[in-house]
Amino acid sequence: MGFKCGIVGLPNVGKSTLFNALTETAAAAAANYPFCTIEPNVGLVPVPDPRLDTIAKIGGSAQIIPTQITFVDIAGLVRGASKGEGLGNQFLSHIREVDAVCHVLRCFEDGDITHVEGRVDPLADAEIIETELMLADLESLEKRVPALQKKSKGGADEETKVRLALMERALLVLREGKPARAVEVSADERAIFQTLDLITAKPVLYVCNVEEASAATGNAFTAKVAERAKAEGSAHVVISAAIEAEVAQLDAEERSAFLADLGLEETGLSRLIRAGYALLGLITYFTVGPKEARAWTIVKGTKAPGAAGVIHSDFERGFIRAETMAYDDFVKFNGEAGCKDAGRLRLEGKDYTVADGDILHFRFNA
Repeated sequence: MGFKCGIVGLPNVGKSTLFNALTETAAAAAANYPFCTIEPNVGLVPVPDPRLDTIAKIGGSAQIIPTQITFVDIAGLVRGASKGEGLGNQFLSHIREVDAVCHVLRCFEDGDITHVEGRVDPLADAEIIETELMLADLESLEKRVPALQKKSKGGADEETKVRLALMERALLVLREGKPARAVEVSADERAIFQTLDLITAKPVLYVCNVEEASAATGNAFTAKVAERAKAEGSAHVVISAAIEAEVAQLDAEERSAFLADLGLEETGLSRLIRAGYALLGLITYFTVGPKEARAWTIVKGTKAPGAAGVIHSDFERGFIRAETMAYDDFVKFNGEAGCKDAGRLRLEGKDYTVADGDILHFRFNA
């Protein structure tokens, strides 16, 4: 698995331009008018990780297969979307399926590009989007709760009672004008809470779209967004969609030189993915052999059998143990044979918690 990110924002904030650049396609029409993205566009993007190239070289792998992130470009929202304005609720089914929500915020002045609200104010834009998403969640819960209350009175099972309690707590929070992320959920309740499919329960990553001159340092607009993100426990990243569009047209060598001239060490895509991984608590482990070197994404804290299950469910069901090497050891001792000779290849069992950068070979019963 990688992770699935829904890109939302008001019209003309650079959302589709960013999507095009990140996916290196022209799948989304980046025109200067509202609602140019009518149907959600989906792009699969390989996650850049230099460790994978190093592992493949040491392991003599014939093929390199990175993990992937899925971007879903969702049609621009406007004030009143939850009441049918603009494209109305067409976005709902698509945004409910993502792991995180990327709010693209316009953090640049440009008289040639119209703003649907007639001004540039990223915090106000964020409020509009958040409000529409909260109203959508509120409407969803108000439709579902009465039936569950009726079922609960008839002697429902424990899970139904927990689900109802979580819905009622979420309703209270949303009616106070707060997102569902603000609901206090215990560890035992978390799995059920996630099945409620509330959009505002999803983690938020604010993407500050800036002009080229502010790509490396940010500006006054991005500073305000950073304060908001910190206050609510969200994440933010500064990206120039215009620069990313140019970078997408260059080869690897040209990209490095181009970015260096702008004072940037890496692409906006790399920064966005790293921020997304941190926000969702994701890490990467690797498998390596003559045929391929491959990266796999898992949630931090995953045990070895669960990590094996990402490859195939049979690996998890029949898990015996995992031959494990740390990335640094694999590099230092020049591969598996060197790690084994140095006593750095470990056999880990079902209780082992996989670490970021681990190189694993799974033993299992078919």
